[in-house]
Amino acid sequence: MCTRFYADIDKELKPIITAAQQAKFAQQMMVELARPLSMCGEIRPTDIAAVIAPAKNGKRAVFPMQWGFTVKGLSSPIVNARLESAADKPLFCDSWRNRRCVIPASWYYEWQHFITPDGKTKTGDKYAIQPRNSDVTWLAGLYRFEETDGFRYPVFVVLTRATADAVKDIHDRMPLILPETSIDRWISPDGDPEKTASTAITDLIAEKA
Repeated sequence: MCTRFYADIDKELKPIITAAQQAKFAQQMMVELARPLSMCGEIRPTDIAAVIAPAKNGKRAVFPMQWGFTVKGLSSPIVNARLESAADKPLFCDSWRNRRCVIPASWYYEWQHFITPDGKTKTGDKYAIQPRNSDVTWLAGLYRFEETDGFRYPVFVVLTRATADAVKDIHDRMPLILPETSIDRWISPDGDPEKTASTAITDLIAEKA
């Protein structure tokens, strides 16, 4: 799963974050949603983040989006979607077919989960995880539009998959991480998400945060 990630504005992500901050409706999002536009540091659910998605002309662009799909009856937003079932779940299926995005991060955070001798699940150390030999972690996601008091804005979720061997001792789920070369194929409305998901990166490194 993925409930935290980190975006370092001092490195490769700076032009992406800056573009999202300067987007036409970014200031309106900050006012209407009462969220800052820093889009860097540790990003949490309901924060606004810089997200890559297709513009109206179909080309790659950067947008500010809020993290989490709102669901009636739930007090907290849904921030993850399972890769294995996103195509069939009513909450995600339309976005899976038509609105895919990529969330640039420096790394994502995960807390180690382990089973105690009495069979209970406990949470241990916090880890920062990223692809080996890479300064950017391209998280695959889905997006849609929501409306609050007449204000329409984009929101996203991060797709998760079964964990790779490199981090299986930390958690049994991890984000779907794409190579940079797969970004345009992933966000294209005409693309094949299942085929592109098969290019996911699994060679990861983890350090205690």
